[in-house]
Amino acid sequence: MIKGLHHNAYRCRNSEETRKFYEDFLGLPLADAFPIGETKSGRKTEVLHSFYRMDDGSFLAFFEAPYQSFEFKDQHDFDLHIALEVEMDSLHEMFAKGKEMGFNPRGISDHGFIHSIYFRDPNGYVIELTAKVPGKTKDAKTAEADAQSILSDWTAAHPA
Repeated sequence: MIKGLHHNAYRCRNSEETRKFYEDFLGLPLADAFPIGETKSGRKTEVLHSFYRMDDGSFLAFFEAPYQSFEFKDQHDFDLHIALEVEMDSLHEMFAKGKEMGFNPRGISDHGFIHSIYFRDPNGYVIELTAKVPGKTKDAKTAEADAQSILSDWTAAHPA
């Protein structure tokens, strides 16, 4: 049985630039890092794997692999984004801090049940900070039932 998320891992251009964004700006502590010189299959490599801890004990992780090609591009929100939950006060504070530090935040977007702001990290990934709106978030059982119905309707209208 799956207990929860341990980490999501992404490529990064530069581990120190990535650290400045995730630790210095977002406040996620750099919790672990280690170089990888050889893969489990015995292939030589040169990679740094770093981890940033969130309050729930899970991590965002990054691989810097300077000698391996990878196309870094500004991601579109619908293609790839990382959404992190904050309190409503923190959302507003981070919006102001993002403006002050030149991260060009977008938002504050009202999605009904949540409010969100959006930044782009040094690697081109969209980072969404989101805060629940009291009284607007469905309970888990209702949300699951609604999701099943919505997915069924979508699948019927958009056959593969």
